[in-house]
Amino acid sequence: MSSYLEERIEWYDYNYRMGNALITDSQFDKLEANLFRVNPEANYFTNKTILPLPSLPKDSIDEFIEGLLPDTRLIIEPKIDGCAIAIQYIDGELVKAIARKGGDVTNKIKDIPDVPSTVKVQGLLQVRGELFNPSEYERPSYSQRQSGAYLRAADSKSDHLSFCSFQIINGRLNEHDSLQYLKKLGFTIPEYKSLNFTSQVEMYRKQWLDKKLFTNYPTDGIVVKLNSRKLQLIREKSNESYPHWQMAIKY
Repeated sequence: MSSYLEERIEWYDYNYRMGNALITDSQFDKLEANLFRVNPEANYFTNKTILPLPSLPKDSIDEFIEGLLPDTRLIIEPKIDGCAIAIQYIDGELVKAIARKGGDVTNKIKDIPDVPSTVKVQGLLQVRGELFNPSEYERPSYSQRQSGAYLRAADSKSDHLSFCSFQIINGRLNEHDSLQYLKKLGFTIPEYKSLNFTSQVEMYRKQWLDKKLFTNYPTDGIVVKLNSRKLQLIREKSNESYPHWQMAIKY
């Protein structure tokens, strides 16, 4: 019974990520909860590893918005300079955290004050964010060095560091809703701007360059994201002209 249910869930999950949702999110969540109830040790849970943490693509904003309608809704966030981290929860418990190169930093991340040790989520939750030093907003590179030093050293302290979460890796919500859901779960989320027109990106880029935007963070750029999860999935599976749904802009 559980093996058949697991196969169904994996099939639905695969089709969803290919942009072909066969059932509603609510129906999928119920199937996932049923599988966990009958077999919490199923391969779907125990062998489903955290996704890799590739660097954000960097290009001109013209390349990013090409192919989008002028009224495509976008999200702009600070590109925080620190160390990328992915955290995995199973049935509400923090079970694993990895750094950019795949190193296990679970015990280190558990000591960060604003990383919840438990969340009210059944099944699998994978969160991506940045470990950084909020006091180094004028020296972004120092934030990155201090975060890296903390992760590498056995006896370093975490009281000067923070974790900012900005993506549910296995999420099904639009970007704005994902951020608000993370906040509800107890994560710290970044300040962000919602744009109703692609032409507004240049205005915010100039504000960041003039140090009038995201000034409370150690940043080395801004990140532009598509808000629509449907559009994100379309670009995720595209091997053609527009493969990215989020992009870092530094200058």
